[in-house]
Amino acid sequence: MLKQTQLDDFKDKLLDRRVQIEKNLLGTTNELDAMRNLEFNDDADYASVSADSLVDNAILIQQRKELAEIDLALDKIKKDIYGTCEMCEEPIGISRLEVKNFARFCITCREINEKEEHK
Repeated sequence: MLKQTQLDDFKDKLLDRRVQIEKNLLGTTNELDAMRNLEFNDDADYASVSADSLVDNAILIQQRKELAEIDLALDKIKKDIYGTCEMCEEPIGISRLEVKNFARFCITCREINEKEEHK
């Protein structure tokens, strides 16, 4: 079981990361909007902007996914279930939470989950 000071620390880290992601999402969305309004001189310009747009879209998708994970972790803190594996219901190691504050699974269950996803 995590101590209150640890929970507060993780909550602060999650909130800080959430603010950073929201800034990133806003910036990337504004960039994509600006690219859509560009006039292209030739096919090479269009291809370059299209490639950049694909990368930015992939980043947006990943950042939105992380934001959802952060919101879930913050909700778990409120419900006093943060740091508990969703599969085996055992505590997630503090070292794992330090690396990935929004971890939903312990290391063992994460590996099982990833193998299932890749089948």
